[in-house]
Amino acid sequence: MNDTLPAAATYRYEYLPAVPPPAGIRPGPISWARENLFSSPFSCFLTVCFTALAIWLISQFVGFALIKAVWSGDSETCRANPDGACWSFISAKLNYLRYGAYPASERWRVDLTQVMGAALVGWLLWRNAPRRNMAAVLFFGIYPIAAFVLLRGVETIGLPVIDTTLWGGMMITLLMSVVGIVFSLPIGIVLALGRRSELPIIKAVCVFYIEVVRGVPFITVLFMANFMMPLFVPEALTPDRLLRPMIGTALFSAAYMAEVVRAGLQAMPKGQYEGAQALGIGYFTMMRLIILPQALTIVIPGIVSTFIGLFKDTTLVAIVGIADFLRAVETARIDPNWAGPTISSTGYLFAAILYWIFCFGMSRYSHSVERHLARGHKS
Repeated sequence: MNDTLPAAATYRYEYLPAVPPPAGIRPGPISWARENLFSSPFSCFLTVCFTALAIWLISQFVGFALIKAVWSGDSETCRANPDGACWSFISAKLNYLRYGAYPASERWRVDLTQVMGAALVGWLLWRNAPRRNMAAVLFFGIYPIAAFVLLRGVETIGLPVIDTTLWGGMMITLLMSVVGIVFSLPIGIVLALGRRSELPIIKAVCVFYIEVVRGVPFITVLFMANFMMPLFVPEALTPDRLLRPMIGTALFSAAYMAEVVRAGLQAMPKGQYEGAQALGIGYFTMMRLIILPQALTIVIPGIVSTFIGLFKDTTLVAIVGIADFLRAVETARIDPNWAGPTISSTGYLFAAILYWIFCFGMSRYSHSVERHLARGHKS
C-alpha cells in the first residue's frame, strides 16, 4: 500500500493580504463625530444648539467662580463685588464647615480619624494592594472602635468626652455615609437571600420589611428613628441622638440594596446552582464562593447608584436636628458679619462641588472595576 499522498493532496500555506475596513467605517474622532453628532440635518441643529448652550453656561460659571471671584479680603470686599463668588467667605468658615461646633483644641482627633479611614479605604479599593484581607479586618473590625474612641472620647485615657450635639459639618456627612454604606450592603444581601428563600416564614418577613421600608419616604424613617425609637426601649438603652438617624439610614438603604442584589441573583443562570449542587457544595458555601461574587459583579452599577443616593440623602438628617455639611453651609451663610449678594450662591456652589467630587469619584471607580472585570471575562 502506497503511503505517499498524491500531488493534489499536498497542502499550501498562504497568508492573505490585510483587508481594509469596509467603506463608510473610518476609525477616529472625525468619523465618530460624523456618525453621532452630524448624521442628519436635525442632528447638526441639535449639536450646534447644545454646544452653544454649553459654551454659554461654562463661560458664566467660569466668570462667576474664577474670573470675577474674590479670593481674599473681608466681607466688605465681597459686598463691593456682586458679580463674582466670595471664596474668602469659604476660607473664613472652612473650619466650621468641616467640624461644626467641635472644640477647636480637639479637632486633631477628627483629622486623625479621617486620615485613618481614608488610608484604609484606599487600601481596600486598590486592587493590587498586598494583604487586602488585613485591610478589611482593620476597617470593619478595629477602625469603628478606634473612630468612636477618638471622636467621642474616653476620660480614662485622657480624651475629653465631646457630646454629639457639638458634632457637625463634613465630618457628620462622611460619618453617616460610611456607616450607611458599610452596613447597608451586608444587610441588603441577607434580605435578598431571605426573599429568595424557600422557607415561607423567612421569605414573608423579608418581603414585608423590604416593601414597607421602600413604601415610605426617607424623612418618615428618620422621624421614626429619632422620635419613636426611644419609646420602644428603656431609657438607659436609648441610642444616642446621632446614632438613631444612622440606624435609620442604614436600614432604609438596606431595603433598596436588597432589591439590587436580588436582581443580580435572579440574573444568574440556573446551571450555576445546579453545578454547585451536583458537586455536593452546601448552600452557604455555594453562595459565598460561587453565586454571590458573580451576582454582585453583575449589579455593580446598581450598588454604586445606591451608595451615591445614600451619600446625597444624608442631607435630610438636618430635619431631625443633625448639623450635617449642608446645614453647616446654611448656618454659615446667614452670619450677619458676612451678609452679601453672593454669599449664599458661593456657599451652595462650594457644597455642590464637594458633593459632585465624592459622587463622581464613586462613579469613576465603579466604571474602572467594571472594565477590569470585563477584561478578565474576555481573557
